[in-house]
Amino acid sequence: MTEREKMLAGQLYDCGDAELLTQWHKAKNLAREYNQLDSTNTAAKDRILTELLGGRGANLWITAPFYVDYGNNIYFGNNCEVNMNCTFLDDSRIVIGDNALIAPNVQIYTAFHPTNAADRFGPQKEDGSFAFCKTQTAPVIIGNNVWIGGGAILLPGVHIGNNVVIGAGSVVTRDIPDNTVACGNPCRVVRENR
Repeated sequence: MTEREKMLAGQLYDCGDAELLTQWHKAKNLAREYNQLDSTNTAAKDRILTELLGGRGANLWITAPFYVDYGNNIYFGNNCEVNMNCTFLDDSRIVIGDNALIAPNVQIYTAFHPTNAADRFGPQKEDGSFAFCKTQTAPVIIGNNVWIGGGAILLPGVHIGNNVVIGAGSVVTRDIPDNTVACGNPCRVVRENR
């Protein structure tokens, strides 16, 4: 099993793997290019997003700057908007349904590390350094017609249902069911969304 296969399967994997580093650097270069484009250069933006993302529907708008780990594990539905300064750590899949609104400074994480330092780093090398830390992943799935408020953080493995509003500044640590408004740290359902 390759390190990428382990990564996508949620197993401990080596971030320093050559294949993963090649993909990571490619994504960083594409994101940098995207973020430096003239705001009106929609043709170049479209070309970069086609190369960067795993898949997307029609009418995707991402305001620069936009940051990713690999890019190719991010999938958007139709009619989605991502506002400025969002960070998607897509070590596993990030799947976003149709008609999503993602406000500025939203962070979506799919990667996490063992809490035990010995498991995280392994043994110290002879020169005193450590290898890349070991990492695991869990996908983040976002339903249709979801609005994620500014500065929200979505942690690995969360699923957000359809027709959900996540309040600004929330830290989403668990699944949020369909047709709800949720906010806070940790994020909790505060009412039904009719």
